[in-house]
Amino acid sequence: MGAFLSRLSRVAVVLGLCAGAAAVPVGGAAPAWSDSAGCRSPAPAAVAGFFDGALPGGLRREGVPGAVVSVVSGGRTVFAKGYGLADVARGVGFDASRSLVRIASITKLFTWTAVMQQVQAGRLDLDVDVNRYLRTFTIPATFAAPVTLRTLMGHTAGFEDRFVGTGARTAAEVPPLGEYLAAHVPARVRPPGEVSAYSNYGAALAGYIVSQVSGEPFDRYVQRHLLDPLKMGHSTAAEPVPGPLAADLARSYLPGAVPVPFTFDPMTPDGSISATAADMAHFMIAHLGGGRFGDAAILDPATAALMFQRSSGNDPRLGGYAHGFQDRVFNGHRVLMHDGGWEGFLSVLMLVPGCDLGVFVSVNGVADAGLQKVIDGFFDRFAPAGAVPDSPGPVPPPGTRPAAPLAGLYERTRHGESTIEKILVLLGPARVAVRGDGVVRFQDKDWSPQADGAYALADGSDRLVFLSGAGGRRYVATDRGSAFELMSVWRTPAVNLPVLLVFAVVALSVLAVPVAGVWRRARRRPVRTGGAWRVARWLGAGACVAGLGFLVALGVWLSGDTDGFLFGAPVGFRVLFVVPVVVLAMAGAAAVLTVRGWRGPGAGVVARVHQVVVLAGLSGLVWFLWQWNLIGWRF
Repeated sequence: MGAFLSRLSRVAVVLGLCAGAAAVPVGGAAPAWSDSAGCRSPAPAAVAGFFDGALPGGLRREGVPGAVVSVVSGGRTVFAKGYGLADVARGVGFDASRSLVRIASITKLFTWTAVMQQVQAGRLDLDVDVNRYLRTFTIPATFAAPVTLRTLMGHTAGFEDRFVGTGARTAAEVPPLGEYLAAHVPARVRPPGEVSAYSNYGAALAGYIVSQVSGEPFDRYVQRHLLDPLKMGHSTAAEPVPGPLAADLARSYLPGAVPVPFTFDPMTPDGSISATAADMAHFMIAHLGGGRFGDAAILDPATAALMFQRSSGNDPRLGGYAHGFQDRVFNGHRVLMHDGGWEGFLSVLMLVPGCDLGVFVSVNGVADAGLQKVIDGFFDRFAPAGAVPDSPGPVPPPGTRPAAPLAGLYERTRHGESTIEKILVLLGPARVAVRGDGVVRFQDKDWSPQADGAYALADGSDRLVFLSGAGGRRYVATDRGSAFELMSVWRTPAVNLPVLLVFAVVALSVLAVPVAGVWRRARRRPVRTGGAWRVARWLGAGACVAGLGFLVALGVWLSGDTDGFLFGAPVGFRVLFVVPVVVLAMAGAAAVLTVRGWRGPGAGVVARVHQVVVLAGLSGLVWFLWQWNLIGWRF
């Protein structure tokens, strides 16, 4: 679901595909240009000209059916328009006021707003243990410090990440939110507050807590306390989309205009909202306007101002979170934003408080263009460089300390640790190299040292810092929100791949066991070895063959289409995990019988040495399977 900001490049990519545009303005007469601290009042005609200039051509180039956009400023919608098709089969064009798009993780901004409403009402405290608000299950006390709503808002709760089973094909497959959260509590893998690791579960937990203290289901709460006051009459947090709105729900598409089926989100507060661009303009206006939209208020001015203050971050030199908003700087302007990707939709919402400017864009297809170009173009036009960012408010101390650069392999902090998804860590580490001139090589880019101890790309589009956390953990973090942790040597490919290679060679060598048996019978030589020894040899050989077959099958599964894992591990994949259990049993039995038959008659030196090698190879395999949670059904 949705995105931690390292995926902004992917979303931005898609908006980039739509770069430029024209449209029918929404609102009053176009005001004259006015410059203030690097801000420009976005006249409707100018915004229309910008988006009309590039969006249609970009959509055609990238094979994306359609897009929708809205821009707000000065407490009103200055532009809203749809481009291309919302439904290819029916030939329905995108309409900013009617076409609902699935905004995915931008839903979290509604969840965090709901949390702040309950803080304002005195029912919630951002800094107490969330277990105070949970009635049917608890978050384990893995660390001395508790998980709080503030750590959930900043994605610093320390939860592992999960993908398997986080979607559903039908409403019948979706349990009540509390039941789902209780059955899928993720492991806590680092102390809360230390470093960010984007967590859909954390946002869903926060939304569930709102429903607990308010006494209203999440979708009903959002409808009554956010959508209705904001006059977002063509939006909903319910799944499936209610009948009156269902006909206007845009379809999303894979390349080649292949439609993506509606996918249910069991963790609704993290991504269930479907909305129109025009309605999203109302949400942006309210946040830019101190919590007010027209005569309605969703937050009082003090709480709205608090929500815009920085609440967490990996390092003061980098972007962080402002009570759920991603807190960044673009063209020298402070930007509060969120992006989202789900079911083929890619969306981004960006607020520039210092310019009283907001933009929302969504596309209904996935493309390999770059949204960053579109965002850059929009900011260059309407929030040009040279401004001094407005203050983020008091910046809380991070849970890490600055550290010297350290070369090595790093894994994303957002990863699975207690399930089979842990193995994805082995498949995609990021290498950090430190050159003699001080330049850091990371993610195939060069980062140059800066005066404040950070590192920056040549174009200034991203910054990087090295950090040290509790227990000697080492991190590298970037301005785009991504954080990586130094891998222990035992988790690196440099250790694990040789173990697998040695095992593969040993497994192939066991072919000599049946060959030797055939040769002996052909020569009519009598069997001189004891029964225990012979069984040990066959069990060892069988365990090796089964283990090698498992690894090959696992590789085939992981290299194929894994989209179906969103709905849970497929039956065939579950059956495959019978093999490691069998391998473990056979290897154990082989070891026991080898010891028993070792003193028996008939076994030659070569056979004895080979059996020891076989057992050593199996030991390496068992270590690998245990290390990556491949023994048992840890889904």
